[in-house]
Amino acid sequence: MLTISKLSFSYGMVQALSDVTMTMRPGRVTCVMGRNGVGKTTLMKTLMGLLVPTGGSIQLNDRNVTPLAANQRARLGIALVPQGRQIFPKLTVEENLRVGLEARPDRKRVVPTEVFDTFPVLKKMAKRMGGDLSGGQQQQLAIARALVGDPKVLLLDEPTEGIQPNIIQQIGEVLRKLVTERKMTVVLVEQYLDFVREFGEYFYIMNRARVVSEGETSGLTPEVVSQHLSV
Repeated sequence: MLTISKLSFSYGMVQALSDVTMTMRPGRVTCVMGRNGVGKTTLMKTLMGLLVPTGGSIQLNDRNVTPLAANQRARLGIALVPQGRQIFPKLTVEENLRVGLEARPDRKRVVPTEVFDTFPVLKKMAKRMGGDLSGGQQQQLAIARALVGDPKVLLLDEPTEGIQPNIIQQIGEVLRKLVTERKMTVVLVEQYLDFVREFGEYFYIMNRARVVSEGETSGLTPEVVSQHLSV
């Protein structure tokens, strides 16, 4: 379980997160939503340890991980699929996946076969340069790279952005499988409302650095969407 209590962060005088409190449970897809610029990506980077909060705490189960660096959090089982994928274009698919092995606490240096079972296209393209893949294939690679580290918590920042519909559906099915079969904690920043309704189970909506609404995704009524998400 990932628990956030009164988490705050500022870029100089700009408050990006203000007393954010959330609970991300295992075996559930938790969706973080909101208009552009409300602090969603900042939240994900802070959870991963790429940004240092100015207040509050982050708990992984019973452990306070707030003071830990990103590599330490990775070894404890937190993985981030960043916005824009950020795969290594000049490395092969296989080499990209091997980078993810650095997060494994058991120090295994072989890419697990289940990763290729989950994303068969990556096995066929193992020797191809990451930069030669389509956007959807790169997103699959970014998720697979996170999974080779055997995480307990998977953070994804807008994984459907710029992706063709068939790949979006495949990504959703993968997330569903991770939470049902592996009881993983999945935290998803997402603006695609239909995707959230189909694959998400709980939501938080942010506005002006704060949580302004939360609940089961069945509670994403037209009124809630109009008040907090419509542009």
